[in-house]
Amino acid sequence: MQPQAPEAPLNQLSQGSPGLALPARYYTDPDTATAETRRIFAKSWQLVCHESDLPGPGARLAAGVADREVLVVRTEDGGLAAHLNVCRHRGTRLVTAPEPAGKAIRCPYHGWTYKLDGGLVGAPEARQIPGLDKPRLGLLPVRVESFLGFVFANLDPDAQPLAEQCAGLAEAVGRYAGTDLVPVGRSRIHDLAGAEIQETNWKVAVDNYLEGYHVPVAHPGLMRLLDYQSATIETEESYALFSSTLRDKPSSNWAERLYQHIAAPMPGLTEADRRVWRYAVIYPNTLLDFYPDHVLAWTAIPTAVDRVAVPGAWYTRRGTGLRTRIARRLNIHIGWITNDEDSELVARVQKGLATPGFEPGPLSRRESAVGWFADRVRADLDAAEL
Repeated sequence: MQPQAPEAPLNQLSQGSPGLALPARYYTDPDTATAETRRIFAKSWQLVCHESDLPGPGARLAAGVADREVLVVRTEDGGLAAHLNVCRHRGTRLVTAPEPAGKAIRCPYHGWTYKLDGGLVGAPEARQIPGLDKPRLGLLPVRVESFLGFVFANLDPDAQPLAEQCAGLAEAVGRYAGTDLVPVGRSRIHDLAGAEIQETNWKVAVDNYLEGYHVPVAHPGLMRLLDYQSATIETEESYALFSSTLRDKPSSNWAERLYQHIAAPMPGLTEADRRVWRYAVIYPNTLLDFYPDHVLAWTAIPTAVDRVAVPGAWYTRRGTGLRTRIARRLNIHIGWITNDEDSELVARVQKGLATPGFEPGPLSRRESAVGWFADRVRADLDAAEL
C-alpha cells in the first residue's frame, strides 16, 4: 500500500552471502499454499486491528487468521480476549461486523449467550438441553496480544509471546506507535472485504517490500525523494527494520519537493525523526511504515496461490499540527503512486515465476532481507517435505 523499505548502502551491508531466494514452486504450487496455512499462518502472530478499533468494554470485531475467523473483544477490565468466531451450539458465526459495545456475546441463531471472556452464561430453555455443561461449552480461546498498540492473534497456544519474539523493536520504533494512535480515513486492517487485491503470491508482495534494489529502476519518485545510499537494514530472528533519510536536494516533482520542505514530526517524535522514514516487517506478513507524519500498518493475506489481499490503515496522533497534516496528505499521495508501481511489478513477477523451468538467480547484498525471509519460510515449511 505504500513505499517498500529502502535498502542499506553497500558499506553497511554484510559482506557475507545474502542467502538464497525461494525456488519458484514456493510461489506457484497450490500444495505449498495449503502447507503455509497450517505451518506458517496458524502458528504465527497475525495482525488483526489497532486497539483504537476496540474503544471500550464490549467492543468486538472479527478477522481472518489462517483458515479460521477470530473474534476479538475488549473485556470489562479494559483488556483483550479472543475466541474462534463460532457458537458452541450449532456453529453459527457470532459477529459479522464490528460492534462498538455490549455486555455479552449473544448468538443470533438460538440465543446462547457468552461473557466477554468467552464463558457460557446460558441458553434459552436450558432445562430442555440434556448435557448442557456450561464450564465446558465456552467459546474456543485464541491467543491475543497487543504490541506497539496493534492487536495480534495466534492460533498456536504454545507460541512465544510476540513482544519476546520482537525484542528490541519496541525500543527502536515505539515512539511512533502506541494505543493513543487514531485512524486516518475509513480503511481498517480487519476489513478484508475492502482491501486491495494484488495479482501475486503473498510472498512476492513481502519480498518486494523487503528490498530496495529495484528502486532506481522502478520508482523514480522514491529516487528523487530518498537518499538511496543512506539507507540501513537490520534483520533479527522475527523482524527486519529499515530506515532511509530524505534527500537534501529538492525534488523536481512539486509534491515531493513540498513534502521535503514541510515534513514535520507528530507529537512524541523528535526533530531527528523529521527526515527519516522507517519500515518494519514482523514475520511472516505484518508490514509497518513509520513516517514523521503518520504510521501505516498493513498485512499480506493470501486469497489464492496467485492473489493477495493487502488490508491496512493509516494512523496519526491527536494534536498533530497543520504542517504535519499537510505533509501526511502529500506522503499518502506519494505512497499511492509507489503502490501502483509495485502492484504492477509484483504481478509481472508472479507471471514470470510460473514459467516452466525457471528458477531465481543469485541475490544482491541489497536483497539480504529477501534471503532472511526465504530462510524463515523454508524453515517453517520444512523444504525436505516439499
